[in-house]
Amino acid sequence: MNGHEFITPIKLSLQVAFISSIVVVILGVGAAWWMSRASFRGKIVLETAFMLPLVLPPTVVGFVLLVMLGRKSWLGTFIEWLFSAPVIFSWWAAVIAAVVVAFPLVYQTMKVGFSSVDGDVEAAARSYGANEWKVFRYITLPLTFRSLVSAYILGFARGLGEFGATLMIAGNIPGKTQTIPTAIYVAVDAGNMTMAWAWTGSMIVISFVMLMFTRTRT
Repeated sequence: MNGHEFITPIKLSLQVAFISSIVVVILGVGAAWWMSRASFRGKIVLETAFMLPLVLPPTVVGFVLLVMLGRKSWLGTFIEWLFSAPVIFSWWAAVIAAVVVAFPLVYQTMKVGFSSVDGDVEAAARSYGANEWKVFRYITLPLTFRSLVSAYILGFARGLGEFGATLMIAGNIPGKTQTIPTAIYVAVDAGNMTMAWAWTGSMIVISFVMLMFTRTRT
């Protein structure tokens, strides 16, 4: 295997993890902020649905996504019409899988962070005329910075290491959808332990460096 074949899964995994972590942090922060303040009938049912991907096997999550986004579904058909290409078995499918499986981790982390904010501080800001957006931007978000960093790390790491759901809806197409976890699986299945260790080592190094960087910033 040449250098290009070794680097490609690493580049794709980093690309998927980077994009999915940004998307899932935005969704997770928004959902956690809303749910930490909202009170409505059925809230516990919705929150349980948010956390469901955390306890379901990744292959089950992948199967559900495959049915929802496949070419026989109205959503899959609409996406294919909109972008002139199906989302299934593309690297965007890997992004979607990473977002879905990482969402519960990001959501729960940010919900705990928001619940730790002193409501009196937020109320004081409102009493001085700050609207909800300013309270969130200048009070709530800075006070939950550590939680935000932790949520991003969890989202990135989950996206980087996602295997089951990714394999179901993105497949394992070398140079197109093959990420580090799927590349390791194929290498081990083929008995190529040298490449399996090389990809495993690269993932350990990436994760270690990211954790070290964030620990020095928090």
